Amino acid sequence: MVFKIKNSKSVEGEYVDLRKEKSTAIDGFDVKKIEKFAKILRGLIFATVEASQSGHPGGSSSKVEQFLSLIFSGVLAFNPLDPKDPGRDRVVWSAGHCAPLLYSGLSLIYETMRREGRQFSPAVIKSVFPEDLIRFRHPDGPQGHAESCYPLSDYSTGPSGHGFSVAGGIALAHSSCGLDTKVWVFIGDAESEEGISYEARNVLAATGMKNLIVSLDYNHFGVDGPIEEVIVSRYLNHWLGFGWNVIEVDGQNLSQLARAYHLAKKGFKNNSPTVVLSHTVKGKCYGAKENTAGSHGSMLNHSDYVKAVKKLGFNIPGEEGKTILDIEYIFGKLNEEDARYIARRMEIAAENIKPEGVLVKKMEKKLSGRPLVNPASIARPDVLPEELIFKSGEEISIRKSSSAFFKWLMKKTAFFYAGAGDLSKSVLTNEAEEIYGIINRKNILGRGIRFGIAEQNMAMMSSAMTQDILPGEFHPVSVFGAYAVFTLLSSHCIRLALVNNHLNPENKGFFIALASHDGPETGEDGPTHQGTFWMSLFGSLPGIKVYKPLDANECVEMLFYALKKAEPIILALPRTNTLVFERGNGTPPAREAINGAYVFRDFQNNGKRKIVLAISGAQMMMNVLKILPELAQDGLDVKIVAVTSPQLFEELQKNNPRKALEILPDEERKKTIILHNGWKGFLYPFILPSDCSERTIGVDSYFKSGSAEEIYKLAELDKNSLKNKIVSVVNAFD
Repeated sequence: MVFKIKNSKSVEGEYVDLRKEKSTAIDGFDVKKIEKFAKILRGLIFATVEASQSGHPGGSSSKVEQFLSLIFSGVLAFNPLDPKDPGRDRVVWSAGHCAPLLYSGLSLIYETMRREGRQFSPAVIKSVFPEDLIRFRHPDGPQGHAESCYPLSDYSTGPSGHGFSVAGGIALAHSSCGLDTKVWVFIGDAESEEGISYEARNVLAATGMKNLIVSLDYNHFGVDGPIEEVIVSRYLNHWLGFGWNVIEVDGQNLSQLARAYHLAKKGFKNNSPTVVLSHTVKGKCYGAKENTAGSHGSMLNHSDYVKAVKKLGFNIPGEEGKTILDIEYIFGKLNEEDARYIARRMEIAAENIKPEGVLVKKMEKKLSGRPLVNPASIARPDVLPEELIFKSGEEISIRKSSSAFFKWLMKKTAFFYAGAGDLSKSVLTNEAEEIYGIINRKNILGRGIRFGIAEQNMAMMSSAMTQDILPGEFHPVSVFGAYAVFTLLSSHCIRLALVNNHLNPENKGFFIALASHDGPETGEDGPTHQGTFWMSLFGSLPGIKVYKPLDANECVEMLFYALKKAEPIILALPRTNTLVFERGNGTPPAREAINGAYVFRDFQNNGKRKIVLAISGAQMMMNVLKILPELAQDGLDVKIVAVTSPQLFEELQKNNPRKALEILPDEERKKTIILHNGWKGFLYPFILPSDCSERTIGVDSYFKSGSAEEIYKLAELDKNSLKNKIVSVVNAFD
């Protein structure tokens, strides 16, 4: 049964209800055998959660048939022996809490590979075996949420709804390069309550991301209770109303799911993305917690766990504290014929992958005339092009220099993307966007992205696409812009991208979050738009640096430096026109900005009282320069240190301490005054002693899953480590 739904913009979504159609057999898809695997997988999920006494059994159990249908129905392009092959389909777990399903499913695949005598390196592939499941949620085992280093998981996820935008960003990168890679994303129905999912549905329908397929677990429960306590409108409308194609199925019916995935992969004539809406039972087969919100993240007691697994048909030993025996018993039900079947279905999945050379040629054809060059490999020219040089003495908005840089970069590579939160003409990403045009159904190969007022989705999609490596080792780079104060709305998504960079450095992405209208100088917009305290968060996040150039030429130099380092940055720029500084006669060239700080004006050594002003913010610098004569009349000899990035300066202190001390000697810190047109903590490194970091004990990284005791030990904050650190600092005082 097929219905066409039109919205007001004439974008048609198609609706298919497979529950009302006779099941059609899929060649090689052995339903009875896979039903057996479903029982095995549920047994493993329950045992995994039992072993750690932690995890999310509810959604993991309800998605079992979806997972098995995807990997065995012949639609997926995936090679378990080369799980990160660039030609593979991407799989994102927006329901990242369903890690017990992911890791149990991987153990089913790789135990089979091991039994079949397939040769592979577990350390390289990041395979999961049955014996690994008992260390779930511990530092030496599979982690508490889905992580991108593992097979069948292409982004580290967890917070509800965000993986949907991640998948959209990856799909957009592939589609806009002429690739037909499919991006599959597992999500739960409660995630659609999250605002970011609304933002994503809009953009992905508007851009025609036909390569994106959502497998939606419609079990009616979130963590606290039924989703109907929050969503009272017809649930189909949340998809059909956006122009999406919807295939509705019984989510525990393997035949319907396999058929749905084949239809979704084939696609519909309208070029819209597709959601497979799967009616399921949350916590299916999980004893008394079946079909309850309580199954989401809470465990059965031990005796009830044993009963639930035995009801699946596994007469496990069930000894408390010896879950490995249960896991071994469950895997013992996997016979040689089962193993051969799984291995063969994985071979078929691997055969779906197109050779990388073929895909690269396809991109070359689709992107004809564009340089197929990694953006981060583009070096600063020895002689800057005229459009990137700004005349000293003039007052212009620094945004114009970033605009010129992005426009220049867009012409140099086929893998640079630009977008804004409905502010492109204000934050000035618009000229770069116009080079190849906005991505839409008629211009799928564009490089501009029209996000609308959707800062969360903008940040998540834009940063996620940079963490996927395309065939040919091409690595997308993006810039996405909003007002500085609104970047707080993007901060959570930026944090997730940084965590992904940390967890999977081989796929580390580089992006530029453009924070325009920084500082209080926002004119009539008033305090709601003043970017004064926003950077207090970003300054504390490992893996990103705030760049705050003081003039247009510094901005260009710092952007080239960011390309060279390929490390994510927040680019903070003022709204107002500011002076392009005269260089020479004691004022260093603009390239000195890449050190994070430099001596803009040295002491005059005129016998007057010496003070140091550490200044960040172009308008602040201009104001100080105007009052220098008055300060001299008051008996002061002023040295000015221009601060463009405290984090870069801290790096300079580590890598080139001599140069750092030339800029700001320790003896000058006691007479240094910091001036910043925002959060004063941004410049704390310039007022505190240079060795303050040696006297600070805290956290500056990310850690694996584990108990509180385990995490404190990993962070070296356990009692023994703390004692040693404190004694060490005290001894240093002497």
